[in-house]
Amino acid sequence: MSWIHRLYETYENCQSMIGPGSDENKVPLLPICHTTQQAQIEIVIDADGNFRRAKVIPKNEARTIVPCTEESGGRTSGPAAHPLCDKLQYVAADYEKYGGTKKHYFNFYHELLRKWCESEHSHLKAKAILKYIEKGNVIEDLVNNQILYIGSDSKFLDKWDKKNGDAPDIFKVSVGSEQSDAFVRWRIEIPNENQDSVWTDFSLFASWINYYSSTKEDRGLCYVVGDDLLVAEQHPAKLRNDGDKAKLISSNDISGFTFRGRFLSARQACTVSFEVTQKAHNALRWLISRQGYRRGEQAIVAWATSGKEIPDPLADPFSILGIEGVQSDSDVSVYTAQELALKLKQRIAGYGMNIGLGTRVVVMGMDSATPGRMAITFYRELDGSDFLKRIDNWHETCRWIHDYRSKEVIDSRTGSKKKVHIRFLGAPAPVDIAEAVYGGRVDDRLRKSTVERILPCIIDGQKIPRDLIESSVQRASNRVGMDDWEWNKTLSIACALYKKYHDKEGLDLALDENRKTRDYLYGRLLALADSLEQWALNESRENRQTNAARLMQRFADHPFTTWRTIELALEPYKTRLGNKSLKRQHLLSEVIAMFAQDDFLNDKKLTGEFLLGYHCQREALRNQKEV
Repeated sequence: MSWIHRLYETYENCQSMIGPGSDENKVPLLPICHTTQQAQIEIVIDADGNFRRAKVIPKNEARTIVPCTEESGGRTSGPAAHPLCDKLQYVAADYEKYGGTKKHYFNFYHELLRKWCESEHSHLKAKAILKYIEKGNVIEDLVNNQILYIGSDSKFLDKWDKKNGDAPDIFKVSVGSEQSDAFVRWRIEIPNENQDSVWTDFSLFASWINYYSSTKEDRGLCYVVGDDLLVAEQHPAKLRNDGDKAKLISSNDISGFTFRGRFLSARQACTVSFEVTQKAHNALRWLISRQGYRRGEQAIVAWATSGKEIPDPLADPFSILGIEGVQSDSDVSVYTAQELALKLKQRIAGYGMNIGLGTRVVVMGMDSATPGRMAITFYRELDGSDFLKRIDNWHETCRWIHDYRSKEVIDSRTGSKKKVHIRFLGAPAPVDIAEAVYGGRVDDRLRKSTVERILPCIIDGQKIPRDLIESSVQRASNRVGMDDWEWNKTLSIACALYKKYHDKEGLDLALDENRKTRDYLYGRLLALADSLEQWALNESRENRQTNAARLMQRFADHPFTTWRTIELALEPYKTRLGNKSLKRQHLLSEVIAMFAQDDFLNDKKLTGEFLLGYHCQREALRNQKEV
């Protein structure tokens, strides 16, 4: 139960952040007994329950904090009503009158709200809503105010006829474009009361929490904190998004195989208190939305239990530094890769000072194979300083020079926006590794699997799986099959992975002119041939691939025999450039002379080291005037 205890601890340390935040796109840290819903209709009433007005809520303002019960917080359908804000089929007594097609649960909603209002924990705003819904004309008021629309038969319109012009707002925001499925939230206008929205009223939050807690009687030993507390009967869902039905803890399958041969009841397996599970799940949902990685059913999040900011283990240096970490100048070479690498080290060191000594950092991965069940696929607890050392080590040992990141800048001459590529030094993000290994159109299953396999390499320092190295090298060698930008990205990532896998060999980012291994030298030869021919093509303003580029895959498989073809094809370009290319030609001869005789004549397939030689030689030529 370590994961739930750490989440509970995090919630307790972040009490000041509870409630709606400034960013509508982020899930807030919720008070217990509350969840969030996407609302489509906002109804305004007064303290006496009189209707005043209503409006359709724009999608960017739709997230709403609503009170809930254990049953309604994890419902997929059925009579489990939320006590305050809910769908029309719950809050409107006249739902059936206007042809609502779904089951009508007004009685359940009304009974729950009535009991709350009659208790010692009642609230003025809840009473105002009760008075209004008991009048039984919620749908009628919304139709009269042109929020909902009915047809000639006085029933809900299923869809809007385009012949009548643009569709009203309710058809644009409702789930599945069915206006009868809209979710309703409330505003209560009370004289001298500035807080009229029910989803931001902390006194209303407290009122519901106190009432709902008072209704629970079942107590037991909480396995998380070790105290005798009110026991949770169900556990929250909606961990990854507002529509997520999967749960980490579930025990409602009493007729299946959940307990057969083991227990008679869920209580015999494990008990978690109501308060602990609410706080832990609310903290997890908040953390995933705030700083987690989400792709399909997969979610991965790292956090400090103190609530302090930490670097994302799945991010590359450019993402960790942020756009503000790169100078906002229109000059392409605003920062060298080394300068960015230094800034990254300083940023990681700064995180260490921020989180303090003794703080625990948790890295947790989740996935679900079915809509209703979720599993923890990865879990590690580390000391904060140890976590930062591992992140720093990953970016140090798997670093390479990349230039696939870009940003928009203002051109100093024209004043217009343009995109420039930013060179950075560090480890690629796991998502980018997946694309380098399997291509930009990699399906979600392979992407998810690759991220899961890379995560232990970052957190635990495990070796990168060999098949990922070989696949990235294979794709980087097949230059003809990709656009230039994609190939450059694949090349730099393949070099980073190969260097990481062979980190004990001391492979360097800079060109090693003393390295005489066969594969490295062949990579240098290919880069020199490629640059010489490209130089000649640029002089004559020809736009086509070089022979070295077209034959790269064949060269990787049969370097000696393919080199003969490439070398002969260079002759007309040497002639075209004349004496200008003598320095480049001499360099070619010097590299060939460095081969051991048997190595140069050896025609066996090259390893990924030839890509390192190619990339390093190309980088060494980058700043020369001839290129």
